[in-house]
Amino acid sequence: MSIRKDRILYDWVTIGIYISLLCIGWMAYYAVTYTQNEGRDFFDLSTPITKQTVFTVTALLVFITVTFIDWKFWQNFAYIFYGAGLVLLILVLIFGSEIKGAKAWFSFGGFSFQPAEIAKLGTALALSAYLSNFKTDLKVRQYQLVAIGLILVPVFLILLQPDAGSALTFFSFFLLLFVAGLNEIYFLIGAVLIATFILSIVFPLEYFELGLLIIIPIIAWFFSKRFPLSWVVLVLSLAAVVVSFLYLSYWYWIGIGVLGSLVFLILLWRSRQERLSLALLSSMILLTGFALMTTQLFLSLDKHQQERINVWLKPSECDPRGSLYNILQSKVAIGSGGFWGKGFLKGNMTKLRFVPEQSTDFIFSTIGEEHGFIGSVLVVTLFTILMLRIMRTAESISTKFISYYSMGLAGLLLVHVLVNIGMTIGLMPIIGIPLPFISKGGSSLIGFSLMLGIYIRMQAKPK
Repeated sequence: MSIRKDRILYDWVTIGIYISLLCIGWMAYYAVTYTQNEGRDFFDLSTPITKQTVFTVTALLVFITVTFIDWKFWQNFAYIFYGAGLVLLILVLIFGSEIKGAKAWFSFGGFSFQPAEIAKLGTALALSAYLSNFKTDLKVRQYQLVAIGLILVPVFLILLQPDAGSALTFFSFFLLLFVAGLNEIYFLIGAVLIATFILSIVFPLEYFELGLLIIIPIIAWFFSKRFPLSWVVLVLSLAAVVVSFLYLSYWYWIGIGVLGSLVFLILLWRSRQERLSLALLSSMILLTGFALMTTQLFLSLDKHQQERINVWLKPSECDPRGSLYNILQSKVAIGSGGFWGKGFLKGNMTKLRFVPEQSTDFIFSTIGEEHGFIGSVLVVTLFTILMLRIMRTAESISTKFISYYSMGLAGLLLVHVLVNIGMTIGLMPIIGIPLPFISKGGSSLIGFSLMLGIYIRMQAKPK
């Protein structure tokens, strides 16, 4: 009887999805490296496909092993893993190997290890442990700062490498903070800053300032329209700004726009909405300053860094044979696959290496070329089902630590999948984020297998 009580029921659907993604990843990588490995010894560790096979088997063994470890172990040692991740991020800055301009790897013989993957696990565990503590209240400022700090500390260390792609993935943990009850104002501020960053690069600064001088009076008018003829003042103010923008010099239309905005801010103040008035005035000043800072920061970047951003936001200004080459070739490869694909090992663009970084950043283009629309949809569907099942666990399970960890894992997968696939079709910047379980590399493969294995054990039920 005691033996039966100890037996547990695992989520075999999720396990099946995981194994399917592993197989798809191995096959895609084999297709990418097929010509250079043809006729060579499969058991030769110097061949890329053999290394990837070792990584895949190791990841599977890690996954299986952690499913036998009780979830309370991870809760009890959450901060230890977080601290270990930070120590590794510091050590890699001193003893790490520089690869593609980032000192983000430890090298051992022919193998490399990226500590940022361990830091992701540590951050997910530490944040889940902290949020599940009965004392933690995200409505209190000090708890908010600690929770945000748990995310930003590894981000800061990773940016020192510098590895902007890995650092970006840590912001997925803000989804966990949102679910845990962090004030929505933080996410609103973040969304506004991101929009400001994008708009200030896509459009000249003058257009951004014009937009602010139109939006601020409209918002202020909405809350002060009880004043007689306020709508007339609004129309005249906006008309004056637009006309002066078209026909007068910079400082004239700026002055007219600021004057019109101040009129409505004064009306707000008189209607006893001082806080809103100050908030709008501060927003106008801060956003203009942030846009100016973003513009200057962009201009100070190296040429290749500017080109990466332009490929994403202003592709029409990029050289099709230069910075835009990767994206164009990736789109052509995916499109050439048609509905059913060209067939396994029959992708011409894959074989002839037309798409750079096809085993890592652009591996989805290989799937699109060889397996077509059907294969691409299959991969996206598998990831979608996987994330939805993890999110369902996060919503339904009563143990807070497991719930928060599940949401953190789902958010991390979501960012990786969206950004990686978005990169291959030009919707996201090229920042070197791997596709989980599919892209080449042992660190990401083993790291995500470890995290998913922990989740599998957490949500397992007694049989």
